[in-house]
Amino acid sequence: MHQRFFIALLPPREIQTEAIQIQNYFGDRYHSQAALKAPPHITLIPPFELARDRLEPLQIELEKFAKTRSPFAINLSGFAAFPPRVIYIHVVPSPTLLQLYGDLAATLSQNLGIVDPYAPRPFVPHMTVAFRDLTPENFDLAWAEFGDRQINFEFEAKELTLLVYEERKWEVHTQSSFL
Repeated sequence: MHQRFFIALLPPREIQTEAIQIQNYFGDRYHSQAALKAPPHITLIPPFELARDRLEPLQIELEKFAKTRSPFAINLSGFAAFPPRVIYIHVVPSPTLLQLYGDLAATLSQNLGIVDPYAPRPFVPHMTVAFRDLTPENFDLAWAEFGDRQINFEFEAKELTLLVYEERKWEVHTQSSFL
């Protein structure tokens, strides 16, 4: 039996609440609800399939990896997009964040054979507010509204979060704290 997982950084509750309000606005105004199927997050390793008997080794690897990291600041600033379907809160790509992604992707690939399917593309950290079910027409309307909108948050990333897909939505499975 396989399950789907992904690995992310989750902001604190108050930032999640703000992001969910924006996602709900996209749902109401632009008929895009797909982003509401997961807590607001910054994806590090996108969804992958894993056999249940490989879950424990993954959790052990994440715990070991997290203990090699220290908490660090994440800055969210403004909105950006991957036309024609994705609008997101822009995550300022700090050297620490980029290093975390690169090291985590390498560790999971080498030790567990879990490979980021998007790895040939550069890592663009982001917090999605609308995607997949956002039509190109509504993308254009939403981007006209959000393209220049200001939003600024800063938080300290303190842990890796493993999310699991259950009952048609993503749930927090485990969290591995940084040193």
